[in-house]
Amino acid sequence: MPSGDPYRVMVVDDSAVIRGLLARNLESDPAIKVVASASNGQIALKSLATHEIEIVVLDIEMPVMDGMTALPLLLKAKPGVQVIMASTLTLHNADISLQAMANGAADYVTKPSSTSEIHSTDTFRRELIGKIKAVAQAGRSGARTRSAPAAGARPVMRSGAIENKSTVSPGPVVLRPAPQVRPEVIAIGSSTGGPPALFALLKDLCSDVSLPILITQHMPATFTALLAEHITRSCGKPAVEAKDGDQVMTGRIYVAPGDFHMTVVRGEKHNVIRIIDSAPENYCRPAVDPMLRSMAPIYGSRLLVIMLTGMGHDGRDGSKAVTAAGGSVVAQDEATSVVWGMPGAVATAGLCSAVLPLVDIAPYVRKFALRTAA
Repeated sequence: MPSGDPYRVMVVDDSAVIRGLLARNLESDPAIKVVASASNGQIALKSLATHEIEIVVLDIEMPVMDGMTALPLLLKAKPGVQVIMASTLTLHNADISLQAMANGAADYVTKPSSTSEIHSTDTFRRELIGKIKAVAQAGRSGARTRSAPAAGARPVMRSGAIENKSTVSPGPVVLRPAPQVRPEVIAIGSSTGGPPALFALLKDLCSDVSLPILITQHMPATFTALLAEHITRSCGKPAVEAKDGDQVMTGRIYVAPGDFHMTVVRGEKHNVIRIIDSAPENYCRPAVDPMLRSMAPIYGSRLLVIMLTGMGHDGRDGSKAVTAAGGSVVAQDEATSVVWGMPGAVATAGLCSAVLPLVDIAPYVRKFALRTAA
């Protein structure tokens, strides 16, 4: 589909009023066209066969066929279609949204609890439009080949350059030297597409790496405690939603709480997590940059950062502080990212020691995390 054409969206919700409001919100942006709507998953499947659809905004609770039942059927019926889950913010719906992302949904949005709020809340409209455009744009450039692992201080092209020169994006990504010392802590930043990437990465990494891991994933408060629970079940290591005063301990995983930034300060025996409610950064709270800025002077060369899939450039400026202090950054490659925003920002800024497919990140990190401490 030509890159200049509007992104073609289907809205699936059992409420005709909600469908209409969502459609009007979306079509307020000329880059988006709502080409179909459906009141349940079964009708959505039929519409998918008769319309050119790139993005499905999918409600969770619907009669006849609900969102979770429809999700795998939609993905199977049209490989490449991107699904964004939409539901009101309840503990139950947050848990289902996390399951949906683990099962192939690209992202989620939380609907306001009333039709008047959907009509009047500009924040929801901006979030929904921003995610649709980011995910759809990534989908249109989806004919990318898997990039080969790279290491060493040398120029490498972006995803696909090694296997298929015709897919090379303009400009090289210049890599920094690989880590020279064993890391003491790992920090991870992620956003759109992040939860399933986190589950896969940590399941592999935590099988034999016991370093403390701090995670900032762009999520609202109801989601982050559940995300920690899902991580615990996925990788078998204790993960918690971080609390102010938590000590950074070996073998534990800390998730930044929704609507707060997670930072680290020096402690006498163990460094300590501080949870702060300062202004959002990069339109996000929690944001990756405050976490990295706080950790860089404390850990220096013993800090290893992993930047996973996500829209925007949160984490880029914090990664500059990390590399200036001697630490290292690894980014997920474009081919395996849902959106190559955050990892692309650190990669193209020349801050990475490696830009790798998701499956290759844990083995790369393991080489340094398991070697004899320097």
